[in-house]
Amino acid sequence: MTPWPYPAYIAHRGGGALAPENTLAAMRVGFGHGYRMVEFDVKLCGDGTLVLMHDHTLERTTDGRGRVAALTWGEIARLDAGSWHSAAFAGEPVPRLDSVARFLIANGVACNIEIKPCPGRERETAAAVAVEAQALWAGAEIPPLLSSFSERALEVAGRAAPDLPRGLLVDEPAEGWLLRAARLGCKSIHLNHRHATPERIATARQAGFRLLAYT
Repeated sequence: MTPWPYPAYIAHRGGGALAPENTLAAMRVGFGHGYRMVEFDVKLCGDGTLVLMHDHTLERTTDGRGRVAALTWGEIARLDAGSWHSAAFAGEPVPRLDSVARFLIANGVACNIEIKPCPGRERETAAAVAVEAQALWAGAEIPPLLSSFSERALEVAGRAAPDLPRGLLVDEPAEGWLLRAARLGCKSIHLNHRHATPERIATARQAGFRLLAYT
């Protein structure tokens, strides 16, 4: 098994439940609590800018409405992505990938970028994330780990930036899950913790994969 540069514990969406997810504030909170790796979601907005956002729509985590893919960066940049969490984070903006990259690199924090395409945008989102991540982390000691539930996205990312490691996100393993990860050239499999049985962990490791559990 190849060397693995990433720490064992990863802060989900930056700061877990302690801060508004997928914001710079969340990254600061995770870092402040001692985490040296964070996970976050990235998708394309309407003008091709890469932004941190989990949902395809804005309502749950911002004061905006509608589809992320239908808005420009200028429109998204004006949204409040913090008040839904608590008054302490009122006015926290939706960040772009490049601003998060600068913070993480400056503070020596590794990351897992989940490619989270809006419906029908798997190919363009994956290519954009891979190319921009490769440029932003050029020369970094630890490269970003790209992951996705979308096999098409991982395939495209692998062609666009073959040197960046990739991980296949899996909820409940179906037949051929390890073969699919191998075909995609993945280094890791990210498995729902409810299905991370000792047998599956052992099988994945025997096949040469690192296994990460998400909650």
